[in-house]
Amino acid sequence: MSVSASEARPAGSGPVVWSAIIGTTCLLLFFLQKLLWLVVPALLALILYYLLYPLMNRLIFRGVSRDSAAAVIMLWFLALMSAGGLMLAPWLTQRFASANASVTRYIQGGLKLLDQSLRALETAWEPLANANLATTVAQRLQNAGGHFAEYIEPVAMGVMVWAPSLLLAPFLAFFFLRDGQRFKRFLSEAVPNAIFERSLNLLNEVDRTLRAYFIGLMKLTVLDTITLAAGLALLNIPGALALGFICAVLAWIPYVGTIAGGLLVVLVAATDFPADPVMAYRAIALFAVARMLDDFVYMPITIGKSLRMHPLITVLMIFVGGAIAGVSGLMLVLPLLGVVMVFGKTVGAIVTDDRLVARYRHGRELRRKAASNDLV
Repeated sequence: MSVSASEARPAGSGPVVWSAIIGTTCLLLFFLQKLLWLVVPALLALILYYLLYPLMNRLIFRGVSRDSAAAVIMLWFLALMSAGGLMLAPWLTQRFASANASVTRYIQGGLKLLDQSLRALETAWEPLANANLATTVAQRLQNAGGHFAEYIEPVAMGVMVWAPSLLLAPFLAFFFLRDGQRFKRFLSEAVPNAIFERSLNLLNEVDRTLRAYFIGLMKLTVLDTITLAAGLALLNIPGALALGFICAVLAWIPYVGTIAGGLLVVLVAATDFPADPVMAYRAIALFAVARMLDDFVYMPITIGKSLRMHPLITVLMIFVGGAIAGVSGLMLVLPLLGVVMVFGKTVGAIVTDDRLVARYRHGRELRRKAASNDLV
């Protein structure tokens, strides 16, 4: 019995398609870690693009050409950033001048809190006291402290090397704003007519996925900053807003950034309240509550289901990204997986759609006949 075209249904994304999606994502992560000098500015440029795109659209709706609107918006953004940099320059200069002393002070505050906590555990549990846990840990940390400068110097050199490449971000964002539609048109014109509609849908889905991810990430950062800043302010910890913002940005790196942000808050609380170790424990509790809100409340209403992936795949791919490309892999794996997933599902739907395949083959045959018609 024959099946009509209306009854035919293309197969969904099965294990073969998902295996190709995951394999392609891992391969891209491996190669992209070699081009981090370009990938990181490109990611920042995409964030700028999606933040500035609504403003450019307003100018276009008022009759301004796309090229002029992109130039005006980017000049406005650069002027705003320059003015902010000039206003913050004296404060930043003062902070950098005392950075070494501040870092040493906070580390000492953290070590003191650790020593107090270990001695409290020794008092409560005799086996730890017999093992001289606090004294042993203090000696090992003291021995490692002499090599602290050896770890700081490579980080500082890495920041100096990376700083010039970050200037590419506004440059790339300008061309994304100005030529984004032209690039989409260029890609859509290169596909066969039979799958033209699917290709347009593919481009729109890629744009939707990236937009949802990066805009959701910005909203999540704002919510995290407000929550942490409010909690730290209630605990009377100085610099609550700055600390909240730093921790929210560090949370862009899954797991590693979260741990670093929590450690930063604990060090500040332990240093500014050396006679009250309970304050550091309150800061830990606050950070734990903020992380729970982030995972179970803020994440669903911001990034949420924008990538439309199963939570198990998301968690596993974060670990895979970290194993393949380190910290950069943790940052890149989710948006990259989202884009590859859109491509993979679209290509899989096209290949398994017998109607589209038949249209493509028929069109190719017609073009072949038309090209050779006058040669007979």
